Amino acid sequence: MDFSDDQIDRYARHLVLPEIGETGQERLLKARVLVIGAGGLGSPLLLYLAAAGIGTLGVVDDDAVDLSNLQRQVLHDTANIGMSKVESARRRLAEINPEVKVEVHNTRLTPDNALDLVARYDLVADGSDNFPTRYLANDACYLAQKTLVSAAIMRFDGQLSTYKAHDGKTPCYRCLFGPQPGDPKESCADVGVLGALAGSLGALQANEVIKEVLGIGESLAGSLLLFDALATTFRKVKAPRDPDCALCGSQATIRDLKTMDYRTGEALCAV
Repeated sequence: MDFSDDQIDRYARHLVLPEIGETGQERLLKARVLVIGAGGLGSPLLLYLAAAGIGTLGVVDDDAVDLSNLQRQVLHDTANIGMSKVESARRRLAEINPEVKVEVHNTRLTPDNALDLVARYDLVADGSDNFPTRYLANDACYLAQKTLVSAAIMRFDGQLSTYKAHDGKTPCYRCLFGPQPGDPKESCADVGVLGALAGSLGALQANEVIKEVLGIGESLAGSLLLFDALATTFRKVKAPRDPDCALCGSQATIRDLKTMDYRTGEALCAV
C-alpha cells in the first residue's frame, strides 16, 4: 500500500524496524482485533493497539465509567463518569489515532453472542475480570479457530498467555485452569489491585497481540507468564495440553456454547 505522509510520520518507529517495516505496518492497518473489557487491562491494551495502527478495534463491555475505575482504567477520565465504557473508549481512541475504526459492542459476552462477535475479527484479546467470561472467550475462540491473548490481575500479581489450541499442539485456557470456572471467593473489589499493575500487564498483552498479528517473535502459546509486582519478577512456565480437556481433548464434549452454564461450567444438555 502507499502510505500517506502523515502515516509515515505516525508509524516511523515501526517502519524502521526490520521485523515490521512497511509490510508489517500494512498488516497492522488491515487487522481486526476484538478486545473484551474496557477496564484495567483493556485500557492500556486498547491505547497501545490504537497507537500501533490496528485498523479495526472491537470493544465489548456493558459497564459505565465509575469514579472507582479511574485508579487504574486510564482510558477513561473524570468527565466521562456515568458514560458507557465503550463510548468513552471510542472517544479516547479517536483522539489517539483517528484512522482506527472502533466498533463498540455495549453488551456482555454471552453464549448467545460470543461466536458471532469473535467470528468478525482476526484475533481476540481478553481483559475481563471474571472466570466465566474468560472460559467463554476461550471456548468461543477455539470453536471459531481464532487466537486468544488473555491476561488477568489481582492484588500485585498478573498472568498472561496466548491460546491457539486449534493448532492441535498447544493448550487452551481450560487445559491450564481446569475443566470449569467454579465460584471465585475473591475479586479485585474485595482484595484490591495495584493500578500500575494493570498498565504493565495490559501493555504486555498489546505486545503479544501485535506479535501474533505480525507473526514475529516467540509466541506465548504453550507458556504462562507470571508477574509479581512487589518482587518485580517474571516467571515463564511451560503449560502442557490436557489430552482429556472437554474442549480441545480427544474426547471433547463442548461443541455448542449455548449448551453450557458458564457460571458453573456444567453442561445444560447433552451434546
